[in-house]
Amino acid sequence: MFSLICDSATSTLYMALLHDDEVLAEKYYVDGRNHSVHIVSGLAEMLKANHLEAKNIDRFICGIGPGSYTGVRMAVTVAKMFGAFMPTKVYQISTLALMSSATSGKVLTYIDARNGNVFGAIYENGKPLVADSFIALAALKEKAYDIEVANGNFKVNPQLVLKLATPVAEPDLLVPNYLRDTEAERNLNAKL
Repeated sequence: MFSLICDSATSTLYMALLHDDEVLAEKYYVDGRNHSVHIVSGLAEMLKANHLEAKNIDRFICGIGPGSYTGVRMAVTVAKMFGAFMPTKVYQISTLALMSSATSGKVLTYIDARNGNVFGAIYENGKPLVADSFIALAALKEKAYDIEVANGNFKVNPQLVLKLATPVAEPDLLVPNYLRDTEAERNLNAKL
């Protein structure tokens, strides 16, 4: 079974190609705001290097956030396209769970959300001890944890991601987990 993993919710675009549990290719693009430049070409390069086509992918595991509004949408959109036009089953995983997957112990995981706030959680072996939240970083750090992982300094355990991902019954209904409205939405709502 061939699986693609893709997460674009942080400043690091993460992609991996697996055959069963064997990692065939893995890429970390640390490019901040240019995920759109790499996401489709990076996936295509991984497939081509392994003599595969999109139709050969059995599972597409998508990081659904929380994170950058635009960033989250890129991986979700690609996952939806695989689910709609290929014989591919779509799975989802929290970006924070994905970020903590290669680190053992109680992992405080977060993505900067500006003004001292983060999208954060605490995971242990892929299980949330503190659920994905929009929270002040100082408040999150008051919780018990062993190690800290933030966007830009994480590694992924793709085999654990395969185990933690949950199936999406209808890929066209896959939605990102934003945890809060965008700034534009907040400004609009304030005017109403």
